Amino acid sequence: MSPPSPPPSPPPSPAGAPSADAARATPAAAAAEVAEHAAADGVARLAARSAERADLSPLAPLRAPVFRMLWLTWVTANICMWMNDVAAAWLMTSLTRSPVPVALVQSASTLPVFFLGLPSGALADMLDRRRFFMFTQFWVAVVGLLLSAVIFAGAISVPLLLLLTFANGIGLALRWPVFAALIPELVPRPQLPAALALNGVAMNTSRIVGPLVAGVIIASAGSVWVFALNALLSVLSGLAIMRWRRPHVPHPLGRERLWSAMRVGVQFVRQSPRMRALLARIAMFYINATALFALLPLVARELPGGGAATFALLMASMGAGAIVAALFVPRWRQTTPHELLLLRGTTLQAGASAVVAIAPNVYVAMPAMVCAGVALMIAANSLSISAQLALPNWVRARGMSIFQITMMGSTALGAALWGQVAALTSVQLSLALAAPVAVAAMALVQRLVADRHADEDWSPAQGLAAPQPAVTPDTGRVVTTVEYCIDPARAAEFGALMQQSRRSLLRRGALDWQLLHDLARPERYVEQIVDESWTEHLRRAERVTTADVALRERKYAFHLGTEPPVVTRYLSLD
Repeated sequence: MSPPSPPPSPPPSPAGAPSADAARATPAAAAAEVAEHAAADGVARLAARSAERADLSPLAPLRAPVFRMLWLTWVTANICMWMNDVAAAWLMTSLTRSPVPVALVQSASTLPVFFLGLPSGALADMLDRRRFFMFTQFWVAVVGLLLSAVIFAGAISVPLLLLLTFANGIGLALRWPVFAALIPELVPRPQLPAALALNGVAMNTSRIVGPLVAGVIIASAGSVWVFALNALLSVLSGLAIMRWRRPHVPHPLGRERLWSAMRVGVQFVRQSPRMRALLARIAMFYINATALFALLPLVARELPGGGAATFALLMASMGAGAIVAALFVPRWRQTTPHELLLLRGTTLQAGASAVVAIAPNVYVAMPAMVCAGVALMIAANSLSISAQLALPNWVRARGMSIFQITMMGSTALGAALWGQVAALTSVQLSLALAAPVAVAAMALVQRLVADRHADEDWSPAQGLAAPQPAVTPDTGRVVTTVEYCIDPARAAEFGALMQQSRRSLLRRGALDWQLLHDLARPERYVEQIVDESWTEHLRRAERVTTADVALRERKYAFHLGTEPPVVTRYLSLD
């Protein structure tokens, strides 16, 4: 490694304060920077006053034309998704009566999210989101046309139906993270909860409309026309997105490499205790809740007078329950702790599955499906809001893609698992077993993987002065060291705090972190951070948040002496 430059790098300046480089610049430059920060503070205060006057009604985001257009597009896309799932599941029952292939339709539609969720999240953080979203709609349209053509030709088979269902799921895998990343830029921050609630309404409205429309079309004309209609609606949605003139501003540091962007996304989640606890809850809920959704076509067939219309009616009942629950979930969240609310939702869903398992007719099954919809809204809303609060903006698409991967992967696993149980026993026994397992598993994971971490302030902060080397390195890893002088009596306390520093730096993209202790000088500690390249070093500095600045100040408070800790940057030559 090359030796450090003679003058040590200045320590990061506090958030919002002029950098040390600026302080040593000309008086005019320093005055200009002070004026710039004063203007920024004025803008922030104006934004805060505007937020207080912002319309916070549940429908306020729909008054923004772009959000309204994209929300309607999202409704249409979800209607197509549910129509495709219903038509594919019902078509499979006409090709085979075995419960395993029928359950695998659900697996085929969700597995693409497991395989492509993280790359799609990284791409959503890197590319022009408008073009990317538009592409996903045209992809789904092409798959719908292929399905229609194969069915018209009489060439459909169990393997081909699963393959094309998997291809349709690729569109879902690609479009969900990009839409989740677009929402915060379409509405003011105070309206973000309302926008997320409207997304839930869109999903559950489509849960009603999609199965109803699909059921009517299947009963009157056949499954092939469902796929043809999906293709047409997807083309219209893509053309609507094409009309949106969203400016795409390239990042000043250039586009991240896909592999590096994916690594940072995974690294953030691994170093976030809140996200790890959240993913465990998602897995436990969806693995067991999927038993009801995956086996519902077979339940509908076995009910007296059961058919396509019965299946659509049961799906619509679940959607209706979810929409009704959306009106009360915000109030429930205010009065009930998050963990308890999620456990109650899981218990309600388990009870609904048990009732459907023993339901003698559709009149008993329908109210149970309404309760299942209520339970699904409680769990999904609680989990998604927790994920949004646990993610800063710069990694939101990647974090939400991992959220989606866990959800869909658990759904696919649960469908295959409980479908196999049904094949070995019966549909009714499989649902009856899934109910107590769901409650026990959620209670166990809440006990073993507790989420006791407070919300962090993810608002961006200019807490790190951009380093200015004499020569900008083109290749090689960058090693940064921070030297501390610590009272030995406080070493244990300092070490515990530095573990928080480790998580913070790795979450922002650092490749490696170590804390070194000088054996000859017990008071001397060296924090060592490794970045993949100089560009990634600058990206890490750019991602600093208010919470990171507060953590840095707590670290510096341990340092003894009048001078701040010495920061030195090296270029690795190996």
